[in-house]
Amino acid sequence: MEFYVTQDKVIKPLSRVFYEKRTVLALVVGLGIITMMTWRYWQNHKALDMMAASQSYNEVIDRLSAGHREDVAEAEKFIQANSNSYGVLAALQLVKFFLKNNEWAKAEQQLLQAKNQTTDDNLLSQINLSLARLQLQDKKWDHALKTLNEVTAEGWAAMLQDTRGDALLAKGDTKAAREFYTKGLESNPPQALETLLRIKVNNLSN
Repeated sequence: MEFYVTQDKVIKPLSRVFYEKRTVLALVVGLGIITMMTWRYWQNHKALDMMAASQSYNEVIDRLSAGHREDVAEAEKFIQANSNSYGVLAALQLVKFFLKNNEWAKAEQQLLQAKNQTTDDNLLSQINLSLARLQLQDKKWDHALKTLNEVTAEGWAAMLQDTRGDALLAKGDTKAAREFYTKGLESNPPQALETLLRIKVNNLSN
């Protein structure tokens, strides 16, 4: 069924939820979309052809996915030993582990470390978007906006505008936030992000 047909049943209830809990919802949904797009990037990244590192990476991620604290040290060792895209992708998975356990400071530290391990524009954009989301959680609005200036990969344009809008809305600049949300909608976002952006624009239009 088309989006506009179901707007009253889906968007309006979600809109009320977002209006009431927009800070936490924006963080969770934003990081969720980043994780999803990171996996898509990983699947399509043909340059990662180091078989030994690939096998070790998969083993580390499988253990982290189980959620056991003792596997964090192994993941950290792998990241330190692999100054390449595998190490960065493992770092992003470790960030996800920390976030699940509400260890925000450790997640931020891991992201800062990951920034120094790659020059890949796509990976750097993913890292900086995640870092900006964490800074929003800590109410570091200006820090988040500065971090977003480092997001340069074209594939992240919609997420970039969405996060900028969140930061400006948190600062009280409703007009600028709506402008960036609209820019996000014009940047061919994934379906989940498109729905969220429409909710935000609708809320600010009321």
